Amino acid sequence: MDKSIVQTELLDCLFAEKVSYNFNMNKEQLQQKIQELEQEMYLPDFWNDKNSAQSTIREIEDLKNQLEGVGKYDKGNAILSIFTGAGGDDAEDFSAMLFRMYTKYITNKGWQYIFLQENTNEHGGYRTVQIEVIGKNAYGTLKNESGVHRLVRLSPFNAKAKRNTSFSMVEILPKFEILEIEIPETDLEMSFTKSGGAGGQNVNKRETAVRIIHIPTGISVYATNERSQEANRESGMKLLQAKVWRHYDEQEKARVRGMAISTTTDNEWGSQIRSYTLHPYRLIKDHRTGFETGNVEKILEDGELDEFIESEKDL
Repeated sequence: MDKSIVQTELLDCLFAEKVSYNFNMNKEQLQQKIQELEQEMYLPDFWNDKNSAQSTIREIEDLKNQLEGVGKYDKGNAILSIFTGAGGDDAEDFSAMLFRMYTKYITNKGWQYIFLQENTNEHGGYRTVQIEVIGKNAYGTLKNESGVHRLVRLSPFNAKAKRNTSFSMVEILPKFEILEIEIPETDLEMSFTKSGGAGGQNVNKRETAVRIIHIPTGISVYATNERSQEANRESGMKLLQAKVWRHYDEQEKARVRGMAISTTTDNEWGSQIRSYTLHPYRLIKDHRTGFETGNVEKILEDGELDEFIESEKDL
């Protein structure tokens, strides 16, 4: 069977009960569908089945949001993760620079954030860091920041101050407040381990950490933040669902645009969305939109990302 057909059928199955997608509809078709559903609301028996009526109202709201260019989860909170690529201390320091840039932007927006996971080195760099961004339209605002970011500079960790290139991956996911989508148990591989700790009396001797793998895609999550195995399992499932949802969401959008999935933000380390060049000249450039600025301090230190994020809206 054709691979694209299998992927489409899997997408339809995965989101059949709780998520409605209409990527194939153009503006006129969306308007027509909204009008048809709104006409149903005037029928005398519309409220006879309250669950069906509420489902119709939610569908109208989703279609109107899509018509306005607002995704299903755009208005909610976001999960922001930064993963360090090759480059040792320089790359881990770059991840810390990105983290400070984003948290400064979050603070400037009047939003809040809470740590979910962090793995630091002795220099204050991050191997990985993950936060929840709490604010109106957080996911919709930040979602196009997902991708590989590249830094070129003179290394502060090299005695000869040689030029170094570092890579970090930024991932933006919607925060699922509940288990939003159905994933068959047969598609999951789950294992449990002891959560790490500093040692001594505070070590968690029970297997509370949870690793979950989505077998069809190979996507995995590791949840350790909660105190109990069940709480970590639920937290991990929400994160896994968000990752799987984003994977198929990008795949479906790419299919509609006639693009290969590798050209979307779900990319490999070899494809960068933005470069931060501090030597031999100073320039930050987004390779998708062409927007660039030489005021690197404004971006990296002050977190003034509005111009970059505004330029991403049509991606």
